[in-house]
Amino acid sequence: MTEQVPGTCLLCGLMSPASFFKDRNRLYHHCVCCDLIYVDKAFHLDALEEKDVYDQHENDSEDVGYRKFLGRLFDPLESKLEKGARGLDFGSGPGPTLSLMFSEAGYDMYIYDKFYAADESVFQESYDFISSTEVIEHLDHPKRELDRLWSCLKPGGYLGLMTKLATGEKSFPTWHYKNDPTHIAFYSKASFAYLAEKLNASLEFFGTDVIILRKEA
Repeated sequence: MTEQVPGTCLLCGLMSPASFFKDRNRLYHHCVCCDLIYVDKAFHLDALEEKDVYDQHENDSEDVGYRKFLGRLFDPLESKLEKGARGLDFGSGPGPTLSLMFSEAGYDMYIYDKFYAADESVFQESYDFISSTEVIEHLDHPKRELDRLWSCLKPGGYLGLMTKLATGEKSFPTWHYKNDPTHIAFYSKASFAYLAEKLNASLEFFGTDVIILRKEA
């Protein structure tokens, strides 16, 4: 996939996607190529504003409810792995927990977060699996980041994602997920089908918000 230029879709690069919806806070565009809905760049938070929102999150690694929430990705992804596999948790947040869950289950884990664990050296390694929960909806350059993650994934490896899926134009105006000011990109099943085709990957959905892509061996 090519790098994004101004006026193009964040995911596929289509020129001048159509305006889709406007509320009192933001303007949204919709791409007819990859079905991504995304916030106009004029309404993106700057890095300090974004981090201030994340600093308010209370992600306790010992919280049973939080672990159950992360289990929606952990369970189907872990079932595909060989013990001792090496993994990267991308966007680990202020209280890394999913990486801890994998470590406790016997996997060799690394973490990355642009605000809380910004060690770029992790991208020089290769991994059997990469996890990313509630992250890709925050990315202003998803093409670039997904390409980088994919390049770190070994053949036969898995990229496990968690994000709420957009379900269409009629439900979008009342969809609570769009109201978080740090959420700027909203993917549908069609968006991930587009991505899987471009990456030559197999694709599975689990529940309403878990996506697993497998890199061809």
